[in-house]
This record gives sequence, structure tokens and C-alpha cells, in this order.
Amino acid sequence: MKTLEAVEKNEISRKKPMANLSSRVKIKNQRFDEERALYNLSQSDVIDCIFAGPADGESALKEVRDVNVVNCEFSLRYPLWHAAKFSLIDSVMDSQSRAPIWYSEDGNIKGCQIDGPKLLRECRNIRIEDSVLLSAEFGWRCHDLDIVTTRIESEYLLFGSSQIKIDQLHMQGKYSFQYVEQMHIKDSVLETKDAFWHSKNVTIENSVVKGEYLGWFSENLTLINCRIIGTQPLCYCENLMLINCTMEDTDLAFEYSDVDADINGHIVSIKNPKSGIISADSVREIIRDNSVMELKAEIKIKKQTSVI
Repeated sequence: MKTLEAVEKNEISRKKPMANLSSRVKIKNQRFDEERALYNLSQSDVIDCIFAGPADGESALKEVRDVNVVNCEFSLRYPLWHAAKFSLIDSVMDSQSRAPIWYSEDGNIKGCQIDGPKLLRECRNIRIEDSVLLSAEFGWRCHDLDIVTTRIESEYLLFGSSQIKIDQLHMQGKYSFQYVEQMHIKDSVLETKDAFWHSKNVTIENSVVKGEYLGWFSENLTLINCRIIGTQPLCYCENLMLINCTMEDTDLAFEYSDVDADINGHIVSIKNPKSGIISADSVREIIRDNSVMELKAEIKIKKQTSVI
């Protein structure tokens, strides 16, 4: 027969929350589908688990702390909200995992396939590596993101985000990098449309930037050793700088921009640049129409005379 002291000790031990355990808890090979299945979990490793089922519960890992999620599958909404110090490794979130990671910080996402719409919203200090992300509204109002060797397809990419480092990204999108601030991109391929509108303090190096209406209304946008492709790029810019870049199929470029550009190769047409110096091997057409703005930009042709 147990003594009263033994019963009391057992009761205290049984009621002790996971966060107070001295060693990490491992949760393996389980299926969860209920609401908030692992709510407020801490100091734990969730391995080879499936989050799906008829209960169709939301917020499986809401408000978790110091949790590693490895080789798991998600098919439920809002799985990682208000998470801190988390890792998501070699896992899959399908299109049913809507808005999968919001209001979270200090996270690492590696080797993942995520198809959930509205991935990353108002998150901070997140590293993404070796992953494939298909999310219509990816990375809105996030801060301190590090994205490496990753492919992203997103209609609206990184809207209103800041303090971003990108290395070896292959992305496809439409309205990308709007209102971003303090971003550095290198060794990447960006296939987009109205990219970098109203961006501030953005540098792009050794990359291909392909799209329409690139960089309008940007401030302190710098492109170094880049290949720029598409119609009507880089208009209404302040302190725009291009260093050792090439341009393809770029017509009506630099309208009303303050620009310092060194272009290798041919530009189809330049229209109404506001100020600065544009140097190119050749320009098919220079357009200076009746503008309400005083235009002081200088255009230098390095190899042949332009046709006006």
C-alpha cells in the first residue's frame, strides 16, 4: 500500500507540464487531427508524425517553444502560429495547411515542401534553406529573413518585409518585393513582373532579373553584374545605380529616374531620364518628349551613335 507521501509525489509528477521536464520529449509515429493537438508544447522533438484526419482540427502546434519538427506531414490549417525557437526539417505542408506559419520567430526551415497559401506572415528571424515553397502570398511583413538555395513560386512575394538576405533563389512571381527595405540578393534568378516597387535600400548582385515594369518608385536600388530583361524597367527611381549590367528587350527605360548606369550591350530605348549618367554600348532610340519635369540626364554611347 502506497504511503500518503508517495501518492502526493506521484500526483505532483503526473501534473508537471512538459516544459519543466529535464530531458527533451520525443513524439514519434503518431497521427493528430484534433484542435490544438500539441498546443504549448516545449522542449520536444516531433518526428515522423502526420497532422491530418476527419476531426479537421486547426492550430496543431500553436504557441510551441523549442520544438523540432522532423519528417512530418501537415494537411490542417494554421499549424505553426506564435511559435518560437523552432525547426521544421524535411517536412511537407500541403495546400490544406492554409496560413501555415504566422507570428513566429527564431525558426529554421530546411529541406521542406510547402504548398500552403499565405506562408510566413509577420515572422522574425527565420532561415529557409533547400526548400520548395508554393505560396500565393509569401513572407508578408516579415523581418530578418535568410533564404538560401530555395525555389519559391508566389504571386505576392515578401510584401512590406525588411532585413532580408537571399542567396541562390529561383523564384517565379508577379508583384514581388513591393515595399521591401534593406534587402540583399545574390546569385539568383528572379522571374517576376512589377518587382521592387517602392522598395528602399535593395542591392542585387550576379543575378538575372526578368519581368515588366521593374523597380518603379524605388529608392537606393543597386544592381551589380546583373542581366535585366523586360519592358519599361526602372522608372521613377531615386538614386538608382547599375554597375556592369546587361539589358535585353528593355524599352522605355529609366523614365523620370535619377540614375547612374553602366550598361554592357544594347538598350532598345531610353525615355525621359531625369538626372545622372547612363552609359551603354548602343541605344536604338532616345526619347525626350514634352515633359513637365526638367530633364538633365546625360546619355553616353560607347560604341555607336544612337538613333533619335
